[in-house]
Amino acid sequence: MMNSPKSIEPLFKPFEFENLKLKNRIVMAPMTRSFSPNGIPGADVAAYYRRRAENEVGLIITEGVLIEHPAAGAEHDVPHFYGEEALNGWARVVQEVHEAGGKIAPQIWHTGMARQKEHFPDSDTTPVGPSGINFSGEQVSEPLSVQEIQDIVNAYGQAAANAKKIGFDAVEIHGAHGYLIDQFFADSFNKRSDEYGGDLVQRTRFGVEVIKAVREAVGPDFPIIFRFSQWKANDYNFKLAKNHDELKRFLTPLVEAGVDIFHASTRRFWEPEFEGSDLNLAGWTRKLTGKPAITVGSVGLDSEFMDLLTKGQGSQPASIDELVQRLEDEEFDLVAIGRALLNDPAWVTKIRDGKTEELTAFTKEDLKTLV
Repeated sequence: MMNSPKSIEPLFKPFEFENLKLKNRIVMAPMTRSFSPNGIPGADVAAYYRRRAENEVGLIITEGVLIEHPAAGAEHDVPHFYGEEALNGWARVVQEVHEAGGKIAPQIWHTGMARQKEHFPDSDTTPVGPSGINFSGEQVSEPLSVQEIQDIVNAYGQAAANAKKIGFDAVEIHGAHGYLIDQFFADSFNKRSDEYGGDLVQRTRFGVEVIKAVREAVGPDFPIIFRFSQWKANDYNFKLAKNHDELKRFLTPLVEAGVDIFHASTRRFWEPEFEGSDLNLAGWTRKLTGKPAITVGSVGLDSEFMDLLTKGQGSQPASIDELVQRLEDEEFDLVAIGRALLNDPAWVTKIRDGKTEELTAFTKEDLKTLV
């Protein structure tokens, strides 16, 4: 079971940045659940998020929610973030979380080339991306036109406006893991020769336009979180930035566009991002931008996610001593918890109260229900 750290106080210090005030440093990481039939989140989804708020999660970031575009989704029953019925469902989620004393942000999402037509036999919508290149490196659709790009940018802005109108406390833009925004970032997907292609900085243009549209939609004081990663779903060793200088060049346009907080997605929070420094990706991001950073990656777990899914192994919670020390050293500001919270809504209060013997291990069976 999890070893109890000497002091977990840093995890439970309040966090405040501009208009975002949190009771502690613990964030629920966004995790796709696919329990929203026809894209409509119901009472069970609202109760799922409320349980985390009741158990003292500082900020809940929802599963990815689809912007209004016919090719946005890659899986069935992923929640929509448009249409009266879906937005009413999300309004109920916000109400439940706020009644429980929590804060919540939606993660707005377009999956891009991750969409596979065979998963949607009732739809003739093809996947879209910067160059129409899929995860196998094959061109399966036409590159997005400039007008199509602008339409998608506008859809992100509308989703952000919906978030503010419903009463969410912030909004997160999903720019990681090989989904649409990240496909524009990555030269393996983006072969464009126009203003949306080129070197790493030029390839940030689509993401920059999305951030600017979101900022315009929500105003100057509404918190914008941006999630990014080096790794892709089809290549864990991929690196957008090979060193910290490249990382700075990549992040600078995103900061200038209006990002308030960066959510730096890694698979293992303890791994250094670049040679010659122990800083992880969140640590480098905070150092280079001056913006608050969220770290994430196997917090509270000791086995690999893909091993867990493919081999069905259980995952016992691991020591969080190193995590707490890095937080205390101000390497990063917030800590996102994924699978440990998916399986155990009371993970935070159990850690806080020293009830580590009550922690339960995550297994792939936990993906089948909303606990």
